[in-house]
Amino acid sequence: MKMVIAVIQDKDAVKLMETLVAEGHRATKLASTGGFLREGNTTFLIGCADEEVEDVLRVIRTVCRAREQLVTPLSSAAGATDSFVPFPVEVTVGGATVFVLNVERFEKV
Repeated sequence: MKMVIAVIQDKDAVKLMETLVAEGHRATKLASTGGFLREGNTTFLIGCADEEVEDVLRVIRTVCRAREQLVTPLSSAAGATDSFVPFPVEVTVGGATVFVLNVERFEKV
Protein backbone atom coordinates (compact mmCIF):
# COMPACT_ATOMS: atom_id res chain seq x y z
CA MET A 1 0.00 0.00 0.00
CA LYS A 2 1.12 3.55 -0.75
CA MET A 3 0.29 7.04 0.48
CA VAL A 4 0.36 9.66 -2.27
CA ILE A 5 0.72 13.20 -0.91
CA ALA A 6 0.05 15.87 -3.53
CA VAL A 7 0.40 19.60 -2.88
CA ILE A 8 -1.47 21.56 -5.54
CA GLN A 9 -2.87 25.03 -6.16
CA ASP A 10 -6.33 25.74 -4.77
CA LYS A 11 -7.51 26.48 -8.32
CA ASP A 12 -7.10 22.79 -9.23
CA ALA A 13 -8.50 21.26 -6.02
CA VAL A 14 -12.18 20.85 -6.93
CA LYS A 15 -11.45 19.35 -10.34
CA LEU A 16 -8.83 16.98 -8.89
CA MET A 17 -11.20 15.70 -6.19
CA GLU A 18 -14.01 15.22 -8.71
CA THR A 19 -11.74 13.32 -11.09
CA LEU A 20 -10.22 11.12 -8.39
CA VAL A 21 -13.65 10.16 -7.05
CA ALA A 22 -15.02 9.55 -10.56
CA GLU A 23 -12.15 7.12 -11.19
CA GLY A 24 -12.69 5.27 -7.91
CA HIS A 25 -9.97 6.78 -5.73
CA ARG A 26 -10.51 8.12 -2.23
CA ALA A 27 -8.73 11.21 -0.98
CA THR A 28 -8.56 13.48 2.02
CA LYS A 29 -8.19 17.18 1.26
CA LEU A 30 -6.33 19.55 3.61
CA ALA A 31 -5.91 23.31 3.38
CA SER A 32 -2.26 24.40 3.30
CA THR A 33 -0.21 27.48 2.51
CA GLY A 34 2.78 27.72 0.21
CA GLY A 35 6.01 29.19 1.51
CA PHE A 36 7.10 30.96 -1.68
CA LEU A 37 4.00 32.90 -2.75
CA ARG A 38 2.26 32.58 0.62
CA GLU A 39 -0.95 31.66 -1.18
CA GLY A 40 -3.44 28.94 -0.47
CA ASN A 41 -2.64 25.42 -1.55
CA THR A 42 -4.48 22.18 -1.10
CA THR A 43 -2.77 19.02 0.08
CA PHE A 44 -4.32 15.69 -0.89
CA LEU A 45 -3.68 12.47 1.03
CA ILE A 46 -4.49 9.52 -1.22
CA GLY A 47 -4.13 5.98 0.06
CA CYS A 48 -3.99 3.38 -2.69
CA ALA A 49 -2.74 -0.08 -3.61
CA ASP A 50 0.73 -0.27 -5.15
CA GLU A 51 -0.72 -1.02 -8.59
CA GLU A 52 -2.97 2.09 -8.46
CA VAL A 53 -0.15 4.62 -7.96
CA GLU A 54 0.47 5.22 -11.67
CA ASP A 55 -3.24 5.81 -12.28
CA VAL A 56 -3.39 8.33 -9.41
CA LEU A 57 -0.30 10.10 -10.77
CA ARG A 58 -1.87 10.20 -14.25
CA VAL A 59 -4.97 11.92 -12.84
CA ILE A 60 -2.82 14.46 -10.97
CA ARG A 61 -0.74 15.19 -14.09
CA THR A 62 -3.88 15.62 -16.19
CA VAL A 63 -5.69 17.98 -13.81
CA CYS A 64 -2.89 20.00 -12.20
CA ARG A 65 -1.24 22.17 -14.83
CA ALA A 66 1.52 24.72 -14.40
CA ARG A 67 0.65 28.29 -15.35
CA GLU A 68 2.36 31.67 -15.42
CA GLN A 69 1.39 34.27 -12.81
CA LEU A 70 2.51 37.82 -12.11
CA VAL A 71 3.54 38.40 -8.50
CA THR A 72 4.86 41.44 -6.72
CA PRO A 73 7.83 40.58 -4.48
CA LEU A 74 7.57 41.52 -0.81
CA SER A 75 10.08 44.01 0.53
CA SER A 76 12.87 42.70 2.68
CA ALA A 77 12.42 43.47 6.38
CA ALA A 78 16.17 44.00 6.70
CA GLY A 79 16.52 46.16 3.57
CA ALA A 80 15.87 49.82 3.05
CA THR A 81 12.15 50.09 2.35
CA ASP A 82 12.31 53.66 1.06
CA SER A 83 14.28 52.55 -2.01
CA PHE A 84 12.30 49.36 -2.63
CA VAL A 85 10.06 49.61 -5.68
CA PRO A 86 8.11 46.40 -6.24
CA PHE A 87 7.82 45.38 -9.88
CA PRO A 88 5.68 42.42 -10.84
CA VAL A 89 7.66 39.33 -11.76
CA GLU A 90 6.31 36.43 -13.83
CA VAL A 91 6.72 33.05 -12.14
CA THR A 92 5.54 29.54 -12.97
CA VAL A 93 2.98 28.26 -10.47
CA GLY A 94 0.71 25.28 -10.31
CA GLY A 95 1.34 21.73 -11.25
CA ALA A 96 1.82 19.47 -8.27
CA THR A 97 4.47 18.46 -5.80
CA VAL A 98 3.94 14.76 -5.16
CA PHE A 99 5.38 12.36 -2.60
CA VAL A 100 4.75 8.60 -2.73
CA LEU A 101 5.36 6.85 0.59
CA ASN A 102 5.22 3.23 1.66
CA VAL A 103 2.47 2.50 4.19
CA GLU A 104 3.54 0.02 6.82
CA ARG A 105 0.10 -0.39 8.35
CA PHE A 106 -3.45 0.66 7.47
CA GLU A 107 -6.58 0.32 9.60
CA LYS A 108 -10.08 1.54 8.93
CA VAL A 109 -11.88 1.90 12.26
